[in-house]
Amino acid sequence: MAEERLATRTQFPGSVESQKSRPKKATEFPILEKQNWLIHLHYIRKDYEACKALIKEQLKETQGLCEYAIYVQALIFRLEGHIQESLELFQTCAILSPQSADNLKQVARSLFLLGKHKAAIEVYNEAAKLNQKDWEICHNLGVCYIYLKQFNKAQEQLHSALQLHRHDLTYIMLGKIHLLEGDLDKAIEIYKEAVEFSPENTELLTSLGLLYLQLGIYQKAFEHLGNALTYDPTNYKAISCLKRANYLAPFDWKILYNLGLVHLTMQQYASAFHFLSAAISFQPKMGELYMLLAVALTNLEDVENAKRAYIEAVRLDKCNPLVNLNYAVLLYNQGEKRAALAQYQEVEKKATQLKHSSSLEFDSEMVEMAQKLGAALQVGEALVWTKPVKDPKAKHRTASASKPATFQQPLGSNQALGQAMSSAAAYRKLPAGTGGTSQLAKPPSLPLEPEPTEAARPADAALPVEASEPIRDN
Repeated sequence: MAEERLATRTQFPGSVESQKSRPKKATEFPILEKQNWLIHLHYIRKDYEACKALIKEQLKETQGLCEYAIYVQALIFRLEGHIQESLELFQTCAILSPQSADNLKQVARSLFLLGKHKAAIEVYNEAAKLNQKDWEICHNLGVCYIYLKQFNKAQEQLHSALQLHRHDLTYIMLGKIHLLEGDLDKAIEIYKEAVEFSPENTELLTSLGLLYLQLGIYQKAFEHLGNALTYDPTNYKAISCLKRANYLAPFDWKILYNLGLVHLTMQQYASAFHFLSAAISFQPKMGELYMLLAVALTNLEDVENAKRAYIEAVRLDKCNPLVNLNYAVLLYNQGEKRAALAQYQEVEKKATQLKHSSSLEFDSEMVEMAQKLGAALQVGEALVWTKPVKDPKAKHRTASASKPATFQQPLGSNQALGQAMSSAAAYRKLPAGTGGTSQLAKPPSLPLEPEPTEAARPADAALPVEASEPIRDN
């Protein structure tokens, strides 16, 4: 018996040496996951036909149980406009993986796109239980409540979204709620906060500018519209506002003035000349109009007529140093240093008078340009220019006539254009120049966005409309 037991104990499948020498078998991917990387690659490359073919093959092999393949197929269906089909597939994903907040978010988004806002809210609330710190869920809940006209709940959700993550879209939707309620002051506060967070967002700048315009705060209105045009010179929303105004009031010189400024910013100098000339025909005694006409003529390479326009601008405007500064720059670029120096001295004289008679601060770009021109003319810096230049070497550098580009287009900044716009809109005798197995990350659900054309009409406060007619909740 002892021998039998010993024999039983010593029966091994192989020796220790043979076990050590045997190579380890490579780890195999589970069949449910093995093609996910390739599906993902085709999807991000937008090769949807190859992606769909691979998904079909993968689902056939897995008997329809590969969650990732179903998920990506649903995304493709949505992109192709098959919203109901995408909803059904996302619901399948939610059944396969009920603890996935991403799956529920996609189900809710499909419901929203179908116009079923109440059902979307219910699913988003279920997703929020799985992930309480997802700003996108709060944002989308807020948008759904807006469609149901439950504005208090919408504000609650949107403020929660901003606490989790500040996002331009959330600010836009929150501002839209205040517009729907008719509270322009609160809408302006929201958009101001949004612009501080995202100063280059042209949609926010345009919306804020149009709100200021509606309230008659012209300086701030055109400052923000000018900023929007600086970041995006083809911004149709700011331009269409003035074009419509010109159609309704073709003889209003202020509108023509502002259209001239817009086209100057867009570098469409012939159109700028057209509108500024028309404005001068209705308001021939405003020196600033001639100055801007001279800027347009300079860029059209008509120097002689630009000089004549500057001469008229200087004759009519006795207190705006910006007129003389622009004229001095043109003269300097043409090699007429003595005449440029005379205009520069007028700039200093007017600036000194303004500084003593009021507490106004000069525009930083105007100060910098004056300092550069003073250094180029070798007259040093006047005491009136108190702000430092951005380039400290410019104080000690003399610009040669062979490099005129250094001083061209002093009106190129949005600040100078915004101030000029405001002076036209509210005309008065003040200078305008002052003032398990490794899983691939699923493509994310997206925040619900407002209709792009809506920001151009904040006063109307209409809700965005989906491309397809939404199904109304009962």
